[in-house]
Amino acid sequence: MNKDRVEGKVKDIAGRVERQAGEWTGDTNAQVKGAAKQAEGKVQNAYGQAKDAVKKAGDDAKASKPPQPVPDDADSEESIEEDRRSRG
Repeated sequence: MNKDRVEGKVKDIAGRVERQAGEWTGDTNAQVKGAAKQAEGKVQNAYGQAKDAVKKAGDDAKASKPPQPVPDDADSEESIEEDRRSRG
């Protein structure tokens, strides 16, 4: 979990509290500010999740083996053996 996800969640919760307090008190301005902060938090959290997904995909790609060539039916045994020798 990265910094953007944590900060986004904090803003989301703070926005919910501010919006709810505005509803209880009838303060439309507080409701609007709270809803905006809540939306900002949700966007920041989603951005953090996307960053985490990209990082995980990169880590997974580094950890996996490169794909091995699969000979098709047209390859002869000689060409397969030549290919193996040329790779070392």
